[in-house]
Amino acid sequence: MDSAKCINYTSMCENDTEKIGADVANKCSPGTVVILDGDLGAGKTVFSRGFARALGIDEPVSSPTYTIVQEYELPERGRLYHLDLYRISGVSAALAFGVDEFLNDPSSYALVEWPERIEGILPEDAVKVRLKHAGEGKREITVEF
Repeated sequence: MDSAKCINYTSMCENDTEKIGADVANKCSPGTVVILDGDLGAGKTVFSRGFARALGIDEPVSSPTYTIVQEYELPERGRLYHLDLYRISGVSAALAFGVDEFLNDPSSYALVEWPERIEGILPEDAVKVRLKHAGEGKREITVEF
C-alpha cells in the first residue's frame, strides 16, 4: 500500500480512539466500507462509536455481536451499518442474510468487524483499520485508505 495512503495513530484512552474513529469518518464518503481488524477488546466498538458520532448519530452504539448487524439512520440520508461477523461461518452464510446489500449501499457506510469471514466478497477499495493493544490502555491504530 502506498505510504501516502496510510495513517498511523496512537490512542492512549477510549476518548482518543473515539476521536480517531471520527477523524476517519470525516475522510470517508457515502458508499465506504471500513473493515475493522483487531483482537477482542482492541477498541473496534469504541472506534465505531466515534465514527458514528462524526456522522451525526447520537444514539448508543454497541457491538452487534449477537445481532450481527446494527443499523443507524443518518441525519440527512442513508445509514450506518455496523456488522460483527464473528458468528458467521463464511461467505455463503453471510450472503444468506444479505451482507452484500450492506456492503453495496451507495448512500450508506458499513463498518465490518471480523472481515476475514467474508474476505472474498469485500470491496477492493475498503478502508482498512487495524487496532492493536500497545500496553495499558494504549492502542496503535493504522488506517489504509
